[in-house]
Amino acid sequence: MKRRRPNLKLPRNGVTESLALVTLLVMGAFAVAGPSGVLAWSENERMLEERQKEVAVLTADRDRLQNRVNLLDPRHADPDLVGELLRSDLNVAHPDELVIPRQPR
Repeated sequence: MKRRRPNLKLPRNGVTESLALVTLLVMGAFAVAGPSGVLAWSENERMLEERQKEVAVLTADRDRLQNRVNLLDPRHADPDLVGELLRSDLNVAHPDELVIPRQPR
C-alpha cells in the first residue's frame, strides 16, 4: 500500500481574496492619511491661504515699485520725486529751506 501525501497546496481563492483585501486597505489608508488624502486637506487649505496672502503682499510691493519707476522715467520724471531723491541721496538743500533732523529711534 502506498502512502499518499496530503495535499499541501493553499487554496488560490483565499490567497487572492486576502491579497485583494490588503491592497484595498492600503489604498484606503493612503486615501485617508496620504500626502493628498482627506487629513491633508486642511493643511493644504491653510498653506494655500498663506500663499495667497504672500502673493497679495508681493503684488502690492510690485505695484508700488512700478509706480515709482514710472515716476522716474527720464522722458517725463516727476519733479517732486526727483527733488526728494536729490535732497535725501545727495544731502543738498536750497538756501531758503529749513532742515529738521529726525529723532533717533
